Amino acid sequence: MLNIDRDLGRFRDIVRGRIRKDLRKHMSSSEIIGRQGKKAVSIPLPQIGIPRLRYGDNKGGVGQGDGEKGEGPGQGQEAGDAPGEHLLEVEFTVEELAEIMGEELELPHIEPKGNKEAKTVRYLYKGIAKVGPESLRHVKRTYRQALRRTIASGSFNPARPVIVPIKDDKRYRTFVPEKEPRSAAVIIYMMDVSGSMGQEQKEIVRAEAFWLDAWIRLHYKDVQTRFIIHDAAAREVDRETFFRTRESGGTLISSAYKLAKQIIEEEYPLSDWNIYPFHFSDGDNWSQADTKICLNLLEETLIPWSNQFSYAQVDSQYGSGQFIKDLEGAFQETENVVTSRIPNRDAIMDSIKELMGGGR
Repeated sequence: MLNIDRDLGRFRDIVRGRIRKDLRKHMSSSEIIGRQGKKAVSIPLPQIGIPRLRYGDNKGGVGQGDGEKGEGPGQGQEAGDAPGEHLLEVEFTVEELAEIMGEELELPHIEPKGNKEAKTVRYLYKGIAKVGPESLRHVKRTYRQALRRTIASGSFNPARPVIVPIKDDKRYRTFVPEKEPRSAAVIIYMMDVSGSMGQEQKEIVRAEAFWLDAWIRLHYKDVQTRFIIHDAAAREVDRETFFRTRESGGTLISSAYKLAKQIIEEEYPLSDWNIYPFHFSDGDNWSQADTKICLNLLEETLIPWSNQFSYAQVDSQYGSGQFIKDLEGAFQETENVVTSRIPNRDAIMDSIKELMGGGR
């Protein structure tokens, strides 16, 4: 058994090394997301092909002769003597993938902002009651009560110490609610879904969000995610809708920031939650007037409230790319504002390093 465990550990180390080597490919691919189960992700890895033996030249034998080359559906590709590529699917938990990514990108561990913790209620059998089901009867407490009553009544006989509990002696375990602190974070994803953001841009956002999720979840016990899409107006949606919706209207970025502000105010007390807003866009906004509203919202609320405000701009042939310049001009000296450009899928790995390299 020890040898099997040792060999399995060596195999896992080899596979981890292969994943690290091909990490950029895995991070840029949406295929890995489609292979995600509830607790693990299946990753296809090439493996060594099975050797095939060939004996001599095989001259002569059945099927030899002067016949013509056949025609029909079977024609088109000649038989080869090279082995095909064999794929081995290996399952890793999302946490393991996040650790591999963190090692490869040399990401610092996230330091929660202050001592923020969300309080979750759990029920523990710490209380004692005079009524309850027999299955929860507290034997020691019941005996102790019966003993007190017997001694107090003068009927206790040390030579024959028989204690028989009556109904009033019985004590039962009962649960009491207890607030348990848990390190908690909320991720608020915002994305422009106007006509200038095509499906390729959304797939890039989808892949990047998968790895952002994995890295942040590695550091918090309780993580919630919220999804906001916007064109000229913003609305909250579920995860699937977030990555599939496409609109054709204009873009008012302030609508998303206002909705994010409302969600935080109503549901996530700043004393309890570590807050991570991520905004993805191609850099278009309707007007400089709306950009000014965005900068005011960020300066007065979202930035002070957040561990980090992150803006990632996905290059698009239709986007102006102006918004990232406006953000960098206004918040160049603000530590918890991070921006990143994503020109294509291959840049996802670099973008993750830029966004999460501060350890906030």
